[in-house]
Amino acid sequence: MTVDTNAAAKVLSGLRPFPVAVTTVDGGFANGLMSLSAGAASIIPEAPRATISLTKYNLTHDLVVNSGVFVMHLLSAEDDRIEESLEILKTLGGSSGRDGDKIGKLRTRTGVTGAPILLGAHSYVEARVTGTLDVQESSIFVGDVVAAEILNPGHRLQIGEAWGKLPAEWIEQYETNHGPQLANARARRFAESG
Repeated sequence: MTVDTNAAAKVLSGLRPFPVAVTTVDGGFANGLMSLSAGAASIIPEAPRATISLTKYNLTHDLVVNSGVFVMHLLSAEDDRIEESLEILKTLGGSSGRDGDKIGKLRTRTGVTGAPILLGAHSYVEARVTGTLDVQESSIFVGDVVAAEILNPGHRLQIGEAWGKLPAEWIEQYETNHGPQLANARARRFAESG
């Protein structure tokens, strides 16, 4: 059976409209990245859980594995907040934490787990990992929410809106930087399944 990968991409991308900034800390080193694979992981309102999926190529993945904590942030689309939202997206999505401190460039405070809270974000949930699923190129982390806050009320930034406001040169650099991550993911997936 042949899979129509174009149809699959259209269906699956429609399930993740919000870019999510993920931060964590391990041994005093804080880092973060942008993800489109995050969401709720519980139907029990008094016991919320969050889920994130991180590729093993990323430093943030290793830090979450080691520390067992993460913060999932949504970004603001409000006119008075959009520039800071785009700055968060460019900072966390534009380079690797292996190349230097990304978090220090952003306005933060320390959360209850010790992980950084991005003060320019729309909102966040902070979580302690309760379960991890290894899916070859990525790990899916599920965490009990230990703190949450709406920092800047209003509309949340969607990925299509964000992508339309990012500078063309940044998008080009992002795509170049994304190549090795994609190659690593393919190697992990097909080496383990083939």
